[in-house]
Amino acid sequence: MSKADVAAVILWIGATLYAVFGGADFGAGFWDLIAGDAEKGERPRAQIQRSLTPVWEANHVWLIFILVVLWTAFPEAFGAVMTTLYVPIALAAVGIVLRGAGFAFRKSIRSLEYQRAMGAAFALSSVLTPFFMGAVVGAIADGNVPAAGNGDAFSSWLQPLPLFTGALFVASGAYLAAVFLVVDSRRSGAADLESYFARRALAAALVAGAFAVAGLFVLHADSSYIYDRLTDEALPLVVVSALCGLGVLVQLLRGARRGLRPLAIGAVVAVIWGWGVAQFPYLLPTSLKISQSAAPGPTLDAVMIVFAIAAVVVLPSLGLLYWLSQKELLGE
Repeated sequence: MSKADVAAVILWIGATLYAVFGGADFGAGFWDLIAGDAEKGERPRAQIQRSLTPVWEANHVWLIFILVVLWTAFPEAFGAVMTTLYVPIALAAVGIVLRGAGFAFRKSIRSLEYQRAMGAAFALSSVLTPFFMGAVVGAIADGNVPAAGNGDAFSSWLQPLPLFTGALFVASGAYLAAVFLVVDSRRSGAADLESYFARRALAAALVAGAFAVAGLFVLHADSSYIYDRLTDEALPLVVVSALCGLGVLVQLLRGARRGLRPLAIGAVVAVIWGWGVAQFPYLLPTSLKISQSAAPGPTLDAVMIVFAIAAVVVLPSLGLLYWLSQKELLGE
């Protein structure tokens, strides 16, 4: 494995962590959005608030990580993506800012009218932000980003595969969040909320699974390179994802909670790595390979050294944060 390939693996690890933790973070906002009026949605929203408050800012560490590694290790690909897909990227960035402001100010503002406005900003941004992020990924997979950059700012992502991928990102985040909230509600001793989120987790699992299956048909029509490799070299990972998804459905239908989160995470992670295997050896299918876009060797060495340091310093710190949050040892 070359240095460039190692850097690509590091990039994909960051993407995986953000898809799982950031995706569940955004997904919680989706359930906040459809929880109902102030009276009906009060308790579900309170549970969402309790679950998110200790960790929501930390989850964006992985987005920063992805951008820095892509910019440093693969500057040509970074430039091509940024000069072509700047519209959905900018919309996602605005969504992140509005979402953070809405979440932070919603509970500190006393006026009911402004509380509702902040809550709406948080919830709507939680849906729109992952949608635009998914559109970026779909546009890359669709081969709509030229290696030289400066592709069409709108037609590059306003196409079936990018739009479908955006919807898949929203559905996957809602799926992860519902499963996480089932476990959090059980730990809090709120049996009614556990049942509430279990019903939504079951529905979200079915919807996300349907999206995943439908995605194969969209890929077949729009991105034959990814489709062919996804149904060949990456097929074992697709099967693992399907089995994990079925495991979640079985556990939810049985009323069991053991292993719910690992199975849900496994379903999403397997899809992400299946996609990575299918896209290899390209960063921009099929115009720019990993080796062609990679920075010089010394720069890649620095990226790997920094990643090793981060693995020793940052990962245990985040692990402690998540552990304290799960033990409910952190205040809101």
